[in-house]
Amino acid sequence: MVPRAVSSARRMLAAGAVLAVKGLGGYHLACDATDARAVAELRRRKARGDKPFAVMAAGLADVEPLVHLGPEERGLLTGTVRPVVLLRRRDEPEAPTGASPAAAVAPGSPDLGVMLPYTPVHHLLLGLGAPEGEDGPRLLVMTSGNLSGEPIVTDDAEALTRLAGLADAWLLHDRPIHVPCDDSVVRICDGEQLVLRRSRGYAPLPVALPFDVEPALAVGGDLKNAFCLGEGRTAWLSAHIGDMDDLVTQQAFASAERQLESITGVRPRLLAADGHPAYRSARWARRHAGGRPVVPVQHHHAHIASAMAEHGLDGSRPVLGVAFDGTGHGLDGAVWGGEFLLADYAGFARFAHLAYVPLPGGDAAVRRPYRMALAHLRAAGLAADHRLPCTRACPPDELRVLERQLDRGFHCAPTSSMGRLFDAVSSLAGICHHAGYEAQAAIELEAAALRAPDAGADGRWTFRLDRPGTRAPLTADPAPLLAAACDDVRGGTGPAVIAARFHHAVARLVRTVCAAAREATGVETVALTGGVFANTVLSSACAHGLRQDGFRVLRHRLVPPGDGGLALGQLVVAARTTARTAPAPGAAEQQ
Repeated sequence: MVPRAVSSARRMLAAGAVLAVKGLGGYHLACDATDARAVAELRRRKARGDKPFAVMAAGLADVEPLVHLGPEERGLLTGTVRPVVLLRRRDEPEAPTGASPAAAVAPGSPDLGVMLPYTPVHHLLLGLGAPEGEDGPRLLVMTSGNLSGEPIVTDDAEALTRLAGLADAWLLHDRPIHVPCDDSVVRICDGEQLVLRRSRGYAPLPVALPFDVEPALAVGGDLKNAFCLGEGRTAWLSAHIGDMDDLVTQQAFASAERQLESITGVRPRLLAADGHPAYRSARWARRHAGGRPVVPVQHHHAHIASAMAEHGLDGSRPVLGVAFDGTGHGLDGAVWGGEFLLADYAGFARFAHLAYVPLPGGDAAVRRPYRMALAHLRAAGLAADHRLPCTRACPPDELRVLERQLDRGFHCAPTSSMGRLFDAVSSLAGICHHAGYEAQAAIELEAAALRAPDAGADGRWTFRLDRPGTRAPLTADPAPLLAAACDDVRGGTGPAVIAARFHHAVARLVRTVCAAAREATGVETVALTGGVFANTVLSSACAHGLRQDGFRVLRHRLVPPGDGGLALGQLVVAARTTARTAPAPGAAEQQ
C-alpha cells in the first residue's frame, strides 16, 4: 500500500506544487517538469536564473523520445550509481503531447540532464503502486534543496526553515542524513564517461596515485569546490561542496573535511592550496595549518597534474597540458586561462598562451559577455559598429563608460582566458549577452555549433602565432579570427555557422601549437584539461585531430576537468614539490 503522504505528494505535484523531498544525501526541490507554470515558479523561488534543471524520469521509456540514448548512456542511467546524465536532445522530440519537459527546464542548453529513481520514495512519487487515476507526473524536476549557491539542506528542522520560501510542502522520512551529498553529473564523450560533478555514488571512492605521498590535504579552488586527502598511493576526493563565497558553504567545507579525515584515517602533515592570494579556500588552509606547511600550486599546473595522476603517469616525462578555463591566477599577476604548459609534477614552463586582452570590470565582464566581446574587438583593432549584436546589446551609457575604461585601463586586468573568448564570440554572434550562471554563454555557443555540423573549417578563421622574444612563450592572437567573425556577422551568416567555425578554429589552434611543441621539445603526450573541455564538441575535435597527428591524448574520466578536480592535482604537485626540496636523511649533520 502506498503511504498516504506519498499519495498526497503526487496529487500536489500534479496540481503544480513545489515539494521539498528528503532523499539519500539531502533534500530535493521537485515539481512536475511538464508544467511550465510550476517550473517557472520553482526557478523564480530558487533564484536560479536560466541555469538548467535536471529531471527524474520514471523509466527509460519516458526519456527515449526526448534525447539520444546510446548503450553507454543507458548503462549510466540504469546502473547502481544513478547519476544525472547529460543527454543530447533530439532536434524534434518524439514524445506525445504533454510528455515533454517545459521549455524553462533547460533553456538554451543542448542537453537535458536526466536521472532515474534511486530510492523507494522516488519510485513511489513517480507512480509505483499508484491506484488507477493517481499516477501523478512521470517526469519531475529534481534540483538540490537550497538557494542557488548554498549547500544542500540535510537536516529536517533546517529544511522546514531554510526551504520555507521555496517549497509548498515537505515529504520527509525518519532516516537521518549524516553526510550531505549532491547528485553526481556525468556525460558520455566519444564513448567514454566524463564526470562533471563527482558526488553521490562516486565520492569518496579512492583514486589510485602513481607514487607515494605523505599524508596531505589539498583544499581545491573557490568554484565548484571539492577537496582531497591523500596518503601513500591513495587519494580520496570529497563530494562536491560548492562555491566558497559564503559562510554557510565554508562551514560545510570544514564539516566535510573533518568527516573525511575520520573515515580515511588520514592526518595531514602537509596542506596544498591554489596560488591565488585571495581565494577563500587558500585562506582556510592558512588559518588551519597549525604550523604545517601550506604549498601554493598554480591553478593550471594543478589541472594538468590532475589529468596526469588519474591516468597513472609517474611524472618522469613531461606532458603538454592544454589548460583552457575561465580564470586562474597567473605567475605574472594576469588572469590566465588559455594555456599550453610543458609540465610534470615538479614544475611547468609556459610554452604558449592566448594573447592578453583587458578584462573590463572583472566579474562584470563575466556576467555580461558583450563587455568581453567589445574588449576583444578593441584589442584586435576592429570597429565595434552597431551592425554587431554585442554593440547593440551594450546600453549607450555603459558603452561610453566602457570605452573610457578601456582607454585608461582602469580595473582592466589582462587575461589570456579561453573561457572569456568563448563568451566574447557568443555575444558577437548574437547568442548570449547576459550570463545568469557560470559558462552560460559558452554552453549556448556549443548548442549553436551543434546546429551546423557541416559548416566546416574556414581558412579566414585563424589565430596569429607570435613570439614576442626569443625566450618568451608563443602568443595566439585571435585578431584574424575576430575579423572573420565580424565580416560574417555583418554579411548575414547565422549564429550556428559562426559557432561551428569558431570551434573548428580553436581545435586547429590546439593541433598547431601541440605540433610546434613536439618539434621544439619532443613531447608526445597532450593533456586536455580545464572547464572549457566539458564542451564535448571541442574536446572531441581536439582529441581526434591530435590522435591523427600521432599524440597520446589524456582526457578526464575519473575526476572533473573543471575546478572540481583541481584538488587532486594540488595534492600530487605539493607532494612531489616537498619530496624534491626536503633534506635527505642526515643532511642536517652533513651541513
